[in-house]
Amino acid sequence: MFDVVVNNAKGERLQNFHCPVAECTIGKARDNFVQLRGWKVAPHHAEIHRTSEGLFIEDKTGQKRIEVNGVDVDHHGPIRSSDEIIIAGYHIQAGVSANAKEEDYDEEDDSSFDDMKTVIGVPSHAVLEESEELSKTLIDLQHNEKFKWRNRVHDELLAAMDLRRTDISSMDEDKLRKHVAGMIKEIIEEMGDKLPGDVDRNQLANEVLNEAVGLGPLERLLDDDSVTEIMVNKFDEIYIEQSGKLTLSDITFSSDDAVMTAIERIVSPLGRRIDESSPMVDARLKDGSRVNAIIPPLALRGPCLTIRKFAKQKLVAQDLVNFGALNANMVNFLETAVKNHMNIIISGGTGSGKTTLLNVLSNFIPPSERIVTVEDAAELKLVQPHLVSLEARPANLEGKGAIPIRDLVKNCLRMRPDRIVVGECRGGETLDMLQAMNTGHDGSLTTAHANTPRDLIARIEVMVMMSGMDLPVSAIREMVASAIHIVVQQTRFSDGSRRVINITEITGVESGIVSMQDIFRYQQEGFDDKGRVKGHFEATGAIPHFYEEMRQRGLPVDMSIFS
Repeated sequence: MFDVVVNNAKGERLQNFHCPVAECTIGKARDNFVQLRGWKVAPHHAEIHRTSEGLFIEDKTGQKRIEVNGVDVDHHGPIRSSDEIIIAGYHIQAGVSANAKEEDYDEEDDSSFDDMKTVIGVPSHAVLEESEELSKTLIDLQHNEKFKWRNRVHDELLAAMDLRRTDISSMDEDKLRKHVAGMIKEIIEEMGDKLPGDVDRNQLANEVLNEAVGLGPLERLLDDDSVTEIMVNKFDEIYIEQSGKLTLSDITFSSDDAVMTAIERIVSPLGRRIDESSPMVDARLKDGSRVNAIIPPLALRGPCLTIRKFAKQKLVAQDLVNFGALNANMVNFLETAVKNHMNIIISGGTGSGKTTLLNVLSNFIPPSERIVTVEDAAELKLVQPHLVSLEARPANLEGKGAIPIRDLVKNCLRMRPDRIVVGECRGGETLDMLQAMNTGHDGSLTTAHANTPRDLIARIEVMVMMSGMDLPVSAIREMVASAIHIVVQQTRFSDGSRRVINITEITGVESGIVSMQDIFRYQQEGFDDKGRVKGHFEATGAIPHFYEEMRQRGLPVDMSIFS
């Protein structure tokens, strides 16, 4: 074992690498133990190896690009503390590790045992102190040893697959994982003693397999049901959301390239692309989890990935009651509203649970009805048998061929739907959705961003104007009042809990203002001793108009829920 210390030209220490094996490679390729950056650094620039005589450094470029004591050499050793070794502007020093035994060296080397731990231009006691500043512009730090071995096995796997001309396009996912796992096992066995004893070979094989055919370290987070959101700020900074709280995960990628590989693996099967000309993309995972990715040059710190996970088990209304998102009377009311073809908009902020609630409400649609869903990225999971799902398409490489949601909404009107379900209204498609609700497609469902039911009306007016139609505000409000029957307002509280805080009926237009009345609401009562929101759901006593109409027609209705 020995240490390799890297200094800059000023003698300031950048990093100390602990090499547990007899050889240490230096260069800018990913499989090097010490990875340096710079155009003067070769992919495999040099190697330091340990023998019974001491430590030796050898040039791997064949061009004598190692400078020792002012002379360009291709081989030098044993290395002494007084030797000044320079590689592409970096000052390198190698010495015995602190936990190595002195008797491993000859007697002539024992006298320099302590000196070997001295960095050129820096006192020996300073070497033992933690460096407060690491120059990331000069060195691409391999954060710990596991990345070095993971990268090496991964590179050898790619070389082996290329050598064997493996046709992965003809394999399904299970067969591919099994085939790659077998190759990884062979590679690790061939490494033999080169692999340090403290490296868990099973864990290493699993990490390489996930990076090769999965989403790398994110696989562990995706399998954890307690994690609801994953946020990759940069390759070594991954935050997760658990129980509504954000925490920094100890899981990291090995490099920006590994993050890019994971992003491309997500978007490629969907026919989408991400590159410098199109550096943003919305996508989804196989389970419907929502994905957003943004890469340089827009993301300054490296590729950024956000995954909002969907529950593996489809939620039903009783689950939301158990979570405290609403109560049984509110569920009863919403079920009646959906079955009686009321047009409903779910309103709320980002991450408030709008799509989850939309999925639950869609379960109340009778299986005999034909449903057409329209989404930017398909997330809805409807169980009805008579279902058509449409998904918008982004532009191609030439900037052509985009099919926005608005075109799909117009098209679905010609598909004889009983119900239209739009994942989210955020632009001109709002006008087409309102027109559909007003022309015989009652019982339609959609979501929109707003903080209160009153704010939703104002936002709908703005989104209708985004359609390009020069409509007076009074006409828009009349259209809104006749098209939308119920607004369900959802909110995410500071403790991470999500609740329906208002179920509001739109009753018409009075004096140019859309009038509405709350049917149910959530009354907050402060916080408990653990910082969780306290409160209760209550009925306001108002009876919705469609309930009165149902009662007049002699249909059975439960009026007690409004007491």
